[in-house]
Amino acid sequence: MKNVFRKAIFGVLGLGLLVGAALYFKAGPGSQNPGRAPAYNKVSEAADGHEGDSAQMSDARVAAAGMSLETVKPATLNDVLVLNGIIRENQENLVQVTPRFPGIVRSIQKRIGDNVRKDELMARIESNQSLTAYDLKAPIDGTVIDRQVSLGEYASEQKPAFTIANLSSVWVDLSVYSKDLQRVRVGDRVEIDLEDGMPPVTGQISYLAPIGSSETQSAVARAVVPNSTGRLRPGLFVRGRVALSNRRAAIAVKVTALQTLDDKPVVFVREGERLEARSVKTGDRDKEHVEILEGLSTGELYVAENSFVVKAEIGKSEAEHE
Repeated sequence: MKNVFRKAIFGVLGLGLLVGAALYFKAGPGSQNPGRAPAYNKVSEAADGHEGDSAQMSDARVAAAGMSLETVKPATLNDVLVLNGIIRENQENLVQVTPRFPGIVRSIQKRIGDNVRKDELMARIESNQSLTAYDLKAPIDGTVIDRQVSLGEYASEQKPAFTIANLSSVWVDLSVYSKDLQRVRVGDRVEIDLEDGMPPVTGQISYLAPIGSSETQSAVARAVVPNSTGRLRPGLFVRGRVALSNRRAAIAVKVTALQTLDDKPVVFVREGERLEARSVKTGDRDKEHVEILEGLSTGELYVAENSFVVKAEIGKSEAEHE
């Protein structure tokens, strides 16, 4: 009886093994578990021009996309302090025109905004003392920026009738907060952005105020800037970038080369016919260059301009393979 029972057990086990083997060979050894994502297939991606975080792009295609390749090399980084400021009349080229004698204004030849030449007639005033009219003339070349008399009214010798400013140069007064006062020096170069869509103008700090403002806790740093075209208009706000110091970075790329992939900074490097995303560690930067601490070597070719084109190409490829 025991032998019969033992034979039955071995028969069932043998049948189970045969069924399992048949199912295994039917499914094949390459079958995937339906609970896992498919394996990353580099071969199929390479055939499509992409492999990992890179894109296959020839020099002709790079040029057609408006990209430029440059060499990783050292660069000088400028330490820049950004300051808010205002344009003012150059007080050394500003005069107030006051009547010599009190009297009645009989004629006015110049108005606000008019340009005048030295000794040009501005108004005629009838003196209360002599009852004769005398000429009120411009003492300098410039522009009339204020007028305090009207036709027929009384003009006092104690009150300016006109204000003339020579606007061929202006003051740009920048506000320097107390924490930055020790960093700014007379002679520092300043780049002034007028925020008018035109290139900035440059000048030099020529004056640092010895007295600060208790209200703003700041002091004035002034640049005298040429204004032959009249582009700098007194009263308008500006932004100044003061170049404080220069530092040499051993490895640097243009700021426009940096992109982000998976929340990490990358630079696209030429590897044969491919542009490969290289993770980098960045250091200091200015408006043109960024220091690279890790990830790149001097002499490598990288995409300096329009690098977003490569990022878009990689993103497009990843979407197609999902």
